[in-house]
Amino acid sequence: MTISPVLTLILLSVTVLSLVIWLVLLLLWGQFWRPDQRLQGGDLRVWPRVVVVIPARNEAAVIGTSVRSLLEQDYEGTLHLILVDDQSDDGTGDIARQAALELGKGDRLTVIEGAPLPSGWSGKLWALSQGIEAARAFDPDYLLLTDADIAHDRQNLRQLVAHARQQNCALVSLMVKLRCQSIWEKLLIPAFVFFFAKLYPFPWVNDPQRSTAAAAGGCILIDPVALDKIGGIACIRHALIDDCSLAAAVKQAGYRIWLGLTPTTVSLRAYNTLGSIWQMVARTAYTQLSYSPLLLVGTVIGMTLVYLWAPLALAIGLISQSLPLAVMAGLTWGSMAIAYGPTVRFYGLNGAWALTLPVIAFLYTLMTLDSARRHWQGRGGAWKGRVYPRKS
Repeated sequence: MTISPVLTLILLSVTVLSLVIWLVLLLLWGQFWRPDQRLQGGDLRVWPRVVVVIPARNEAAVIGTSVRSLLEQDYEGTLHLILVDDQSDDGTGDIARQAALELGKGDRLTVIEGAPLPSGWSGKLWALSQGIEAARAFDPDYLLLTDADIAHDRQNLRQLVAHARQQNCALVSLMVKLRCQSIWEKLLIPAFVFFFAKLYPFPWVNDPQRSTAAAAGGCILIDPVALDKIGGIACIRHALIDDCSLAAAVKQAGYRIWLGLTPTTVSLRAYNTLGSIWQMVARTAYTQLSYSPLLLVGTVIGMTLVYLWAPLALAIGLISQSLPLAVMAGLTWGSMAIAYGPTVRFYGLNGAWALTLPVIAFLYTLMTLDSARRHWQGRGGAWKGRVYPRKS
């Protein structure tokens, strides 16, 4: 197959543009591709009081493991757990109580039956609000807001608190290591972290001179004084991307925040099928775009140029025997793999998985389009039997 010189020039120009974008991302975009942001903190003379707040709705399969991991923390300060059972019908609260009793620490867990969800709140944030209010009775120095499906490393709380105190941070958050066992998890989960870090480069989040703010909702340590100053959880009560909204509010109030990764505190949530991952992404993807059709179109064009163009141009270059086009496309795809490689290795996968990023990006683009479709149909934000409509 032969193509005209003019068409070859156009294809080559687009490919060069894609390569330039990747070089800018690699060299100038906050080193987002390096999954090496780790907690830094040593011993403290006095360990602060911490109350852990866990919102839980139908988490019978994982809540016992999560509660045990928190009650077995290697932490010298006062520690109490408050679990808000958000109208579960699977015995979540009873399983949590039993786990605490089996450790002989039943007095360190309080289970609250969640009140009905009021208008204008997301379920998780309403549960957190109730738990935070109950935590006031223990006069905590810090609140640990965590999901019910997290197994915490024994040193996790100790490291979080030490980092917060020694680095003068009002909010310290960890993106826990997501489960990566099934074929779909291996294909799509590391990329979820990679895309998140590209949107919110961790070094920029951790730089008090930059406005970039983000957090990972599975593990957030926060100073209750800072939380009160921003208006409490109520200030983000309708947010579907609640973790990043909370971090933005704290940073905008003048406090320092920090976000990192952990290889030892892990999520227990399984995503064994494409459908389960699709649901997770489609739930909030269009929200991330502020429900804007214009941004949606821009995202599709951008994803095509940045991720999908290189393999397409490589195929055209090889078929048409256009060496310059094939070489430039190969360099672009290689740059993409170099950027994705550290995240792939962080998840213990063979480096060859880094070459699958164009396929992954294609699937995530479809998920984003589906997220928009769901919102247009009034089904956006569906989660655990609840649908949260678009907020104007």
